[in-house]
Order: sequence, then C-alpha cells, then structure tokens
Amino acid sequence: MPNLEAPDQQADSRDFAAVAERDRGMDTDIFRVKVTQPERTQDQAALVARVRLAAGSIGLSIYHLVEEEAAHGRAVLFAPVYIGAGAIIWFEAGADPPSQTVFAALLIFAVGFFLKREAGRALRHLLFAGMLLCSGMALAQCETWRASTTMLDSAVTTTITGRIERREADDKGRWRYVVALESTEKPAIRRPPERVTIFVRKQPQPFELGDRIQGRARLTPPAGPALPGLNDFAFSAYFDGIGANGFAYGTPTLVSPAGDITGGSVLDRADIWLAGLRSSIGDRIRTLLPGDTGAFAASLVTDERRAISEDTTEALRTSGLAHIIAISGLNMALSAGIFYVGLRYALSLFFGMAQAWPTKKIAAFGALVTVTAYYLISGFGVSAERAFIMMAIMLVAVLFDRPSISLRNVALSAIVILILSPSQVLGPSFQMSYAATLALVSGYSLWTRRPHRESVLSQFQIMRPLLFVSRFFGGILSTSFIGGLSTAIFSIEHFHRLATYGLVANLAAMPVVSFIVMPFGMAATLLMPFGLDAFFWQITGAGLDVVIVIAKTVAAWGGNIPFGRLPVWLFPMVIAGFLLMTLLRTWLRHAGALLILASVAVVALSPDVRKPDLMISEDGTLVALLRNGALTTNREKPPDFIFEQWQRALAITQQQPPTILPPDSQLPKISKSDIHRRLSSDEQTAVRKAMDAALDNAGQGGFACQKRAWCVAMLDNGDMLVTIEDAAYLAPACDTANIVVIPVRLRLDRCRSGATLFTGATLRRTGSIEIDLSADKPITRNAFQTLTRPWNLHRAYDWRTGTFGALIAPVSPVSDSGE
Repeated sequence: MPNLEAPDQQADSRDFAAVAERDRGMDTDIFRVKVTQPERTQDQAALVARVRLAAGSIGLSIYHLVEEEAAHGRAVLFAPVYIGAGAIIWFEAGADPPSQTVFAALLIFAVGFFLKREAGRALRHLLFAGMLLCSGMALAQCETWRASTTMLDSAVTTTITGRIERREADDKGRWRYVVALESTEKPAIRRPPERVTIFVRKQPQPFELGDRIQGRARLTPPAGPALPGLNDFAFSAYFDGIGANGFAYGTPTLVSPAGDITGGSVLDRADIWLAGLRSSIGDRIRTLLPGDTGAFAASLVTDERRAISEDTTEALRTSGLAHIIAISGLNMALSAGIFYVGLRYALSLFFGMAQAWPTKKIAAFGALVTVTAYYLISGFGVSAERAFIMMAIMLVAVLFDRPSISLRNVALSAIVILILSPSQVLGPSFQMSYAATLALVSGYSLWTRRPHRESVLSQFQIMRPLLFVSRFFGGILSTSFIGGLSTAIFSIEHFHRLATYGLVANLAAMPVVSFIVMPFGMAATLLMPFGLDAFFWQITGAGLDVVIVIAKTVAAWGGNIPFGRLPVWLFPMVIAGFLLMTLLRTWLRHAGALLILASVAVVALSPDVRKPDLMISEDGTLVALLRNGALTTNREKPPDFIFEQWQRALAITQQQPPTILPPDSQLPKISKSDIHRRLSSDEQTAVRKAMDAALDNAGQGGFACQKRAWCVAMLDNGDMLVTIEDAAYLAPACDTANIVVIPVRLRLDRCRSGATLFTGATLRRTGSIEIDLSADKPITRNAFQTLTRPWNLHRAYDWRTGTFGALIAPVSPVSDSGE
C-alpha cells in the first residue's frame, strides 16, 4: 500500500522509531506499525466527519419537518395534551402541590409567553407548553376545591333521612337511589357525606325523584384499589359527589312525596324535572320491550345500563360491542347525522326554499338542537357530556362554514372538557373515546390527501349499488379496525384484556345499529309524547335482539386475551408514540410508530412483571396466595368485586378454595355476642395445637380453615400465615404464626411475639397489600403511601376524637421498605 503521509510526518515517524529502538531495544517491526498510525487516524477522522455530516443532515431535515409542522399549526393540537399532562401530574402527586406555587408558575409562564411573542419558535413553544402544563395543574386544583366531597370514614349502620335525586333499576330487580342526606341518627355520623347511593331490594313500587325517605341502612366508604396500582374507586366517587355506598334494611319509609318540595333554586328544580323525565322514558321503553331488549334500548336513550343482565353485558364486552350501550360519540354522531341528512333532504324537496335559504345551516342547527335534547335526557354522563361537546363543536363549525371533521375541533372539544372536568383525563372512558376519535380523524385526513382515482366500475350504472355496498362495509371495516387498534392499549391497561374478535362483531352489528336501531329509535323517541312510539320501539327491539345474538355468538368463540399488569413505563411510552402518529402530518409521525414498536419489543423480550405471592384486601376479609398458577383463598366464595379484579390484574382464572376442617369439639365456641371474650390458657393451647395440625390438611399448599374461626397456610419462604375472624383468637394466632391477618379494627399493630399483624385499622390506612416473598426479605407494597389527598383523607379520620391522625400510611413490618 503506498505511503500517503506528508514528508514532515514521515520524518517525524522515522525519528520516533529510531529513538524508540535505541532506548528500548524493541523490534523494528513494531515501529513499522507505528508508522502507519497517522494513516489510520485519517481514516477515523474521515469516518467521524461522515457521521457528523449525516447527523447534521438528519438534524437539518428534522428542523425543516418541525418548521413544516409549525407552519401547519400543529403545535396548537398539543394544547390539550399539555393541559391533560398537567392535570395528571397534579392528581398523581403524593400530596397536594402548593397552590401558590402552581399559580405563580402559571403567571410566570403566561407573562413570558406573551412578552416573548417575537422570540424563537422553540422558546415560544416551551413557554406555551409550560403555561398549559401549569394551567392543567391549576384546573385540577380548582376542580378539587369545587367538589369538596365529604367521604364517609368507616362503615356504619345508621338511620338516614334524605331526598332522592336519582334512581335506576338493575337486572336483579333492585333499585339504586342517589340520596342527598339531611340527617343520620342511631348513631349520628359526626362527619356525614352529602350524598350516598343505596340499594333497595324487593321494592314493588319505586320511590319518585324528590321523595323524602327515611330508613335503616348500612353505609361503607367508596372502595380503594383492589391491589396497589389498580383503579381507586374513591377517586371517581369524590368527583361525582358520592361520599358513601350501601344498602337499605328493608324498604325505607316515605316521609314526604316529591310534590311537597318547596324552595330550592330553579336549577335544582329543573334538574329534578329532567331526571324524572329521563326515568319515565326509561320506564316506558322497558314496559314496551321487556327483558334485556328493553334495558338495552333504554340505555341508548337514557344511559341507564344497570338493568342489562350480567350475561349480556359480559357478552357485549367480550365481543367488543360494549361501546354501543354507552351514550358516546357513535350514538351522538348517528343521531345528529340522521336528523341532519333527513332534514336537509326534506328541505331540498321544496325548490324555492332550497334556493333562497341555507338549508345546510338550517339542518345543522336542527341537528344541534337534537343532540342537545339527547344530552339533556341522557343523565349528563361522562361519555355523553364528552360526545355532546364534540358533536356541538362540529355542528357549530358547519354554521360558520368551517370544516366539521378536523383535528382542531377534536382538540377544542378536549380543551373544553378538561377545563370543565380535568379529573376525566385519568378515566378509561375519556382516554379510549379520544384515542379512537384522534385515530379516526387523523386517518380521515390522510385518506382525503391521497391521490383520488375514479373506479372503472363506477362508469357502469349496474355496478354502482355494488360499489356503494362495498364502500359502506369497507368504511365499517376500516373504522372498526382503526378504533379497535387505537384503544387496545387502554383496554389492556385498564381492563387487562383484549377482545380479538371485535372487528368481526362490529362488522356484523354496526349495519343493524346504523340502519335499524338508531333511526327507528330516534323516531320512537320523537313520537313518544304523542303515544305513537310503540311500533317503532318494536322494530328497534328486533334490531337490538340481532345485536345481542351477534354479541353472544362472537363471545362464545372465545378470543378474549387476558393481560396481567404491564411495566409502568409502557403505557405512557405508547401514548406518546400514539400522539406523535396522530397529531403530526409530516414524516415525523413515523417516529411515533417506531417508539411504539420499540416499547412493545422491549416488553416482549423482557421477563414478565413479577406477580405477588400474597395479597390482602383492604378490609382484611379476603387473603390469597399465588400457587401453581392458581389463587388459593381463605374464602370458599370470595367476593366477586375484589376477586375478579385480582384475577384480571394477574391474568389468573383458576381458584383453589380452602380445605374446610371438620368441627373440633375441643376448640372453644365463640358466638357473635362474645365480642370481648378472652380465651383461657387451656383454650389457647388447644387452638395453637389445632392450627399446627391444620397445616397437614392444607391441600397443595393452600388454606386449611375452621369455619367462622380461622385459616392457616404455609408460605413459600417457610413462614406461617393465619387469618382469624375474631379477636379472641389473636393470642394463639400470634404465638403460632409469622403473619396474622384480622379484619377487626384493633389498636395493636404488632403481636407481642413479634409476628407481623395486619388489622382492619392498619389496612384502612394502607389500603390493599401485596407481598413478594422471592427476595431475602419480603417486599411489601401498599395501595396508599400517604393519606393527604382529598379523596383518601377520610381514611385518617378518627370518629371517636373527631380528628385526623397521621397522614403517612404505615409501611408493613414484613419489610424494611415499601413502594
């Protein structure tokens, strides 16, 4: 190879070789290699230069793409993203961020944004993002102040007096009432909630809205997460204004009927009137169409879904058709579209009017009135409110000659909803609705920008009906596919499952919904005041029967893929990639797809999320061990509400019930009246021996139980677990076991023997608990680390003293650290 070095470089190399050979006596062959070092350095420098050139070219291309996105106004589309992110940060914080800091930061970013309008695009967008992020936090703070819901601190049986604000029947014949409490007695609750929901069984004639009732009821606080990281039902209850749930003992007494209502604001009276109208419409529909058909039809009009049987509801979920029963964008769009097209077609029949008047805007205004009336009788549900705002913005855009289907309208509707109710950003309904809408509108935008080619078949008159049908079903296929794909991650994250046959079910059901259910249902609703609705409801019911058959048929195929809990970082990463794909229009949107694919690949190649070995419910009544792919429980029939959430979150369906031991005459008998009984020394010895012997009878490492007394199990690390029903068994349980669980609220937090003790009092503060026994020291995770947020502050309240205790949830002594 020829030597390309410069003459001075060659001389320096030879001098260096000679000196090194003389001083060190090393072989000259080595120095021949040294001589070629500058040549390799040049190659490396050239490679570095090429890399820098490529990086600069890529950076310049990205810069131009960003400039193009900004020129198209895409930065504005990220406004609801920043507001929602700020709300999420505020709601997910361990404690309320200082309001003074939030509003001060908002003021600083707002002033900076308006003063630096002539600054660079990057700085201006950074100030814009910071301003909206702080706005989201401020809106979350204001909504929390506005709600200020008083939550019941502990379960209680009391006599309540209140006025009925809402009512709804369920599939079991019970009535669910939302009651505005006026007073409680026997005992009087020191910190009573403003509103509660109660179920009344076997009530032949329901109460009317506005009736004032009184009766004995069992009230409990809204449930917390079934496992750490799962949905906290107290959060949604707080912002819904519901402070307690419960059921009535017998049928409450009617104190005064609704007709005796006096006072109250105009809005309150209007609200009661609308609720009564909604209830009467639902009753009318269920009278004409009994069973699931009537309940399904009523849900489409009034959003009353509890009357649909569990089998039908589960079939709709499994088949991917559950979105039909919620008053969402689909229902609003079909209602507005049917009225808009029908009215515009009717006006076009009058040639003079069509020429002289803007029939398009008249039809849009009529559709706006229709969806407004639909929203008023729908019960103001979250999904209905969101769908109404979105549809109203689109129809108003038509009135002002603006494009109705655009990402800007979607962003504007999201901003309006986040201003009104920022807490919705954490709910699956908001997330799935806007994910599907974003994907569909973005896909529509790409479709309209494609090169348009007229089909050759359209030239033949006989082929046009076939083309229309193929385009219709093609539209259903594409929208169902896009909607299902865009909401898949939300279904996995919130519900831990994915409906694989949803595309087939929607392809079969949506033509029935679009051409039979919604048109005839709308006609029946409009004709109901005149008593001419029965025929149209029958046709609507026939269509819904077909939908139910489709749902049950597809659900019978299976295909419902269960997913356990995923890594916490996956959900936000996929959301970020999805937003880039849908909100950008240049080649930069493909970075979102790469981000999603990379995240999914990392999860697929990584080990599964570690599942807990031991789970304890927040009230201490249910305890389960994970053994051989099954959940072994201390209850023969665990409560469905908690246990089904455990099964979905862990992707485990099999349950191993406890081994029930035969009655032992040597064991003490404790009745419910012996609440303060203490066992004698001999009785404690007998119980200890029975607990030790019971481990030999525990099947396959599960629980062995004495009914209504105690259960024992051996853990994988060799520790013994005992769950007890009564405090009388506490002493022998502590002497025998390493971990003791009792649902009774005790003032003790540790056994005298040193065993770990979980009581109703400690679990009230920590929430549900899961324990990992695989490490040298067991690792415990609590559902709550602090009790400073308004929706869990009630857990720290002591009704005896009327004060709040420590706001830091205790960490279980099983481990030195908890998450």
